[in-house]
Amino acid sequence: MALTLSKKAQAVKPSSTLAITAKAKELKAQGIDVVGFGAGEPDFNTPENVCNAAIEAIQNGFTKYTPASGTNELKEAICKKFKEFNGLDYKPNQIVISNGGKHGLSNVFDALLNPGDEVIIPAPYWLSYPEMVKLSDGVPVVITGTKENGYKVTAKQVEEAITDKTKALVLNTPSNPTGMIYTEEELRAIADVVVKKDIYVVADEMYEYLIYGNEKHVSIASFNEEIYKRTITCSGLSKSYAMTGWRIGYTGSSPEIAKLMSSIQSHATSNPNSIAQAAAVEALNGPQDMVESMKAEFDKRRQYMYKRVCEMPYVSTLEPKGAFYVFIDTEEALAKEYKGEKIGTTAKLAEILLEDYAVAVIPCADFGFPDYIRLSYAISMEQIEKGLDRIENFLKTL
Repeated sequence: MALTLSKKAQAVKPSSTLAITAKAKELKAQGIDVVGFGAGEPDFNTPENVCNAAIEAIQNGFTKYTPASGTNELKEAICKKFKEFNGLDYKPNQIVISNGGKHGLSNVFDALLNPGDEVIIPAPYWLSYPEMVKLSDGVPVVITGTKENGYKVTAKQVEEAITDKTKALVLNTPSNPTGMIYTEEELRAIADVVVKKDIYVVADEMYEYLIYGNEKHVSIASFNEEIYKRTITCSGLSKSYAMTGWRIGYTGSSPEIAKLMSSIQSHATSNPNSIAQAAAVEALNGPQDMVESMKAEFDKRRQYMYKRVCEMPYVSTLEPKGAFYVFIDTEEALAKEYKGEKIGTTAKLAEILLEDYAVAVIPCADFGFPDYIRLSYAISMEQIEKGLDRIENFLKTL
């Protein structure tokens, strides 16, 4: 019998965002001045007080295993943050700290899903959700938000997609890739459906601190006891504290679900990095001025990028309210010709921009919206200006 490999693993699509970022880095290494709009990570350094806490942890010998689901000190800090920022009451036995937000989400799906269980995923979605659901033996069911509704889905759409196999709904606010946020009214309507139909909500709130203007973040689990017990609230320190490489994510859920996730994690990875956990305690409990100043800088870039894109030919966008992405409709540009050939797809568009204009953008077919691209403004204003000039020059040649 021939040796075979996992069909499940072979069916996984590699992350197109990571592939484009890698290609851009490769060109940069060759000395090409590439502007990379792909990054889903802040360009700021981790705050100094957080780094110092990690150094101190190393010097104090805090370099051994911790409990699988994380240290009690960090769980207490997360409970305090949940209470003050999200209006959520979680106890330490409801918190699981993981190796980044992605790991937290895969723990959630592993804990919830049996083979064939359906998970409703609103599109545009972060490209990892469907793959994670499949890896946990679930079936992703995609429902699509309209441009008119800010790319968000309605409670009615959610209700219509629910079958007797539905186990959960994934809800990401603020959204990657659109930067849109669900209002309290929209979330309450969705929460009513979730409770009525008795399914779970996987609430991915990774960008919760990055909300601009007069908008505010609302956690769906905060409305009442019924939605609270059906919600797994997921977040982490990567985006808000510029700690992408430290890999600390966390979830708040019922004690039963937390116990399952802790057990799964104990076999998969043991515990999250001890030193990163010590740094995370300082991030959450220490001064928060760095978070505010990063947000203010993101806001400036957001306004600039939105205004510039609105002035460009053949593309359009809606003003993002959170996160650090601008989601761009390129349908008109795709119908145009470049060097005598119709562009046709965003993959082709991204290839032209990278090879001829040294700009890396993310095509959004893997996000469920094939005619769109995503630009991140988590890069310096100077780079943003340069990159947008290049994109505009390209569009003017069509």
